[in-house]
Amino acid sequence: QVQLVETGGGLVQTGGSLRLSCAASGRSFSSYAMAWFRQGPGKERVFVAAISGGGDSTYYANSAQGRFTISRDNSKQIVYLQMNSLKPEDTGVYYCAARWNDYSVDEYTQDYWGQGTQVTVSS
Repeated sequence: QVQLVETGGGLVQTGGSLRLSCAASGRSFSSYAMAWFRQGPGKERVFVAAISGGGDSTYYANSAQGRFTISRDNSKQIVYLQMNSLKPEDTGVYYCAARWNDYSVDEYTQDYWGQGTQVTVSS
């Protein structure tokens, strides 16, 4: 069993930055690939970024490439999402997800979810 708690959301102006954190509890954290998803107002939840269990491989949605950076600290069991050059379309609830072994962009194949943290980018 893995529990995930996201923090770091807030209100920011266009062009600003935020760093989201996802703290995990449970065993074998490094065996889980981690991912971030976003659900905008009235929209479906979409993939943002993922990182392998060891942290040596990352993958980004086109919308996040070049602006966002996913990283993890396995000793602290935390995953981060550094978001720069934020745009209004980045607004939404950001969810952290864990998947055993390999990462996936498919929300339906994630094993555990956090409760989400709200990010609002004002224009």
